[in-house]
Amino acid sequence: MNKLSRREEEKQTVEQMIRFYCRHKEGNSTLCKDCKELLDYAHQRLAHCPFGEQKKTCRQCPVHCYRPEMKQRIKEVMRYAGPRMLWHYPIWTLKHLWRER
Repeated sequence: MNKLSRREEEKQTVEQMIRFYCRHKEGNSTLCKDCKELLDYAHQRLAHCPFGEQKKTCRQCPVHCYRPEMKQRIKEVMRYAGPRMLWHYPIWTLKHLWRER
């Protein structure tokens, strides 16, 4: 099994959170237009992160590269999905929390 790069791990984490939010909070079976837009934006930002493989979680990042409206949207997603992810994706969540320490 290949180890994912730091960026790829972050991309998967944010994708899981957005999909979780869209499914559980908004009640959609697939990503809605707004959540798809947010996911594409988040992936774009991660792809161009100046910290590369040394990046920290976005919460700890000294450079806030999201536009204000997108930053607000991702915060809303993370506030909802973050605490609930532990029950649905425990290993992934614990890895993410470990990286924040």
